[in-house]
Amino acid sequence: MSARDGASGAQAPLAGSPATGDTVAGQTTPRPWAAFAHPDFTWLWLGGVTATVTMLLRTLISAQWLYDETGSAAQLGILSLIQFIQMPVVVYGGALADNFDRKKLMALTQLVAFLSLLPITLLAAADRLQPWHIFAVTGVSGVVNMLGNSARPAMVSRVVPRHLVGNAVATNTATWQVAGVIAPLAFALFYEAFGVTTAFAVSTAIAGASTVMPFLIRVSGEPQGGARRTTWKSITEGFSFVRTHRILPGLYLLDIGVTVVSFYRTLFPIFADQLYGMGAAAVGPLNAANSIGGVAGSFVVYGTNSFRRKGVLVLFFTLAYALLLFAFGFNRAGPEDPVYTWRLALFDFRFSSAFLLGLLIVFGLGMTDAVSMVMRQTIVQLTTPDKLLGRASSAHSFAAMGANNLGGVEVAFMSGAVGAGPTMVLGGAVSVVVVVLIAWGVKGIRKYRYDPANPYEAYEGGKPPPVSS
Repeated sequence: MSARDGASGAQAPLAGSPATGDTVAGQTTPRPWAAFAHPDFTWLWLGGVTATVTMLLRTLISAQWLYDETGSAAQLGILSLIQFIQMPVVVYGGALADNFDRKKLMALTQLVAFLSLLPITLLAAADRLQPWHIFAVTGVSGVVNMLGNSARPAMVSRVVPRHLVGNAVATNTATWQVAGVIAPLAFALFYEAFGVTTAFAVSTAIAGASTVMPFLIRVSGEPQGGARRTTWKSITEGFSFVRTHRILPGLYLLDIGVTVVSFYRTLFPIFADQLYGMGAAAVGPLNAANSIGGVAGSFVVYGTNSFRRKGVLVLFFTLAYALLLFAFGFNRAGPEDPVYTWRLALFDFRFSSAFLLGLLIVFGLGMTDAVSMVMRQTIVQLTTPDKLLGRASSAHSFAAMGANNLGGVEVAFMSGAVGAGPTMVLGGAVSVVVVVLIAWGVKGIRKYRYDPANPYEAYEGGKPPPVSS
């Protein structure tokens, strides 16, 4: 039993047992559910589900209400811009995760989500909700989310043994995607059938439940060596580690280059309107299809556990994502397309064949994006010492979330100027160029093979830098 297993208070399942999988040639092949044999991981997972559903519902409801009230794609761009200008907070959040109790940071994040959702639910009920209220709540909850955002991934390597880290990361990504299926469908139901007030009330209730989940994790959330002050030196140590890593900078640049020109997930109200002539009823299924694709992508990752060339997988699936952007942009409903009606209990759902094809394309986008995302996160987990995991995770979050928010601004304003379809086609062309340049210019990504006996070989010098206490 490892020290980590002992700290969790639960005995680790033996290699080759039904919980973890079979042992072949001295190596364990974990089953998809292997991480759930560790109770602390289960609580971390449940907390991730409720936190993600809360965040997605708030984002979907806010975006749809803004678009319905104003009819302006630029308003959604402003929403993404507010999230983008919060990005410097991520840097400090990573240092917090390395220097303070990670469980308390997760709980604080969800408490603020609950307290910020409550007033806009009451304002919506009183029919006094204004766009600036949405912007203000997005700003406040966004800042706190970023302060605690690195705590959850930094806990993964504590709640499961090292050989299950990749499995746990893939499961957490599947969790995000499962939540991404539940939240859009709940949004479509509650928003379309009952209105904005009920939709916000459901999100508020889930946020309240998610606040208690971190305290059910038994393993300590305290940093190694005890709590420390977060100093500028500790922040620069984390970025020095990332900067001198042979793989991580290239992976982050790949993510930024592709996402800035193609981010679509929070902008489905625009695509539903411009590509398919539909409203909120289409936004939920589009988001759900994207998340179901993400779940499928996580299962693809489970099947590649023994494939050590993780960097090649990132490049391949990112290129596939770029090509699907062309299909997304060219597919749109025409005036002559037949319209079908599906009679539901609460409303009639009308859609075209182009919308059905769009669901399939969005499924593919979600799957390919999930594979490359899981591979990036796994490489961070496996090649970073625990004392630096919060800061390395914050660098990953800074790259990913910064690209998402900047991409949301770019795609929203471009869609308003030239249309959603041409914006996605242009994004696909730029993404192909980015993948080719990174594959050619950062050879370490193509050549990288993870060696469990030498986990820090990707770092310059073959060992991690010294970390101040």
